[in-house]
Amino acid sequence: MPRSSARAFAALLILAALAVALPAGCGGSGSSATSSSGRLNVVAAEDFWGSIAEQLGGDQVEVTDIITNPAADPHDYEPTSEDARTMAGAQMAIVNGIGYDPWASKLLAANPSSGRTVLTVGDLLDLKEGDNPHQWYSPASVQKAIEQITDDYKRAAPDHASYFDAQQQRFETAGLARYHGLISQIRSRYAGTPVGASESIFAALAPSLGLKLLTPTGFLDAVSAGTDPTPADKATTDSQIADKQIKVWVYNSQNATPDVQRLNDAAKAAGIPIATVTETTTPEGAGFQAWQSRELEGLLAALAKASGGR
Repeated sequence: MPRSSARAFAALLILAALAVALPAGCGGSGSSATSSSGRLNVVAAEDFWGSIAEQLGGDQVEVTDIITNPAADPHDYEPTSEDARTMAGAQMAIVNGIGYDPWASKLLAANPSSGRTVLTVGDLLDLKEGDNPHQWYSPASVQKAIEQITDDYKRAAPDHASYFDAQQQRFETAGLARYHGLISQIRSRYAGTPVGASESIFAALAPSLGLKLLTPTGFLDAVSAGTDPTPADKATTDSQIADKQIKVWVYNSQNATPDVQRLNDAAKAAGIPIATVTETTTPEGAGFQAWQSRELEGLLAALAKASGGR
């Protein structure tokens, strides 16, 4: 997931041009609280936050996601002029932050609006660049985002406050029922189980599941950042698999580097069950909870296999 300084410079030039070229109705201090349809115009940098925002807003919001293609890498995404126009017209914007999607904040800064609400998830969680950005994999962080999005909706459209409260309750109790049930099931059955992972995505989820993630933090962070893990971290990760210190191996199929593929092969050879996660929503268009629940089901099956079907 390396970032190119040349690309970043080119993107800045594009954004500067767009800030001048965008028509007057697409941003600025005159943005209204609702769109012409009467619904809040919400733009999410990534579709996993957008899915949550859409379900919380119901028929009172219109949500547009910038990144929806599972093949796109949010770290070094190159925004288009259409993306700039979409962000400029947002009455509410949701970005991840934590160094994950700096292009989104640049788009907003290029087209400021005094009437726009911006939720930067990293700021909400008091996290900064260098911390684990994959907070949509943390159930506690997701819950905080749910509460903030609902609060922002109620401030933007106070006449519909009771509706937004009802949407939040419905989402938490019905929409996320399977998601929360699987988390509870894994924690109650397999708490303390040693596992390994290919990168820091899973580090955001493992504590909520009660699993003991043994892979060195340096290895997880290096693979996530697209850099080479240190020889020491590689050796430790290798030995954890070869010596069967871990019961399950979890890898991000969207970032199967040669190192990761080598470890996948080693886990298979050692008879260690493998569970798969993805960084962004798959398949395209899947809702947040359907995507996450499918992955949790796969992890639950791998843990059961590792425990002899228990």
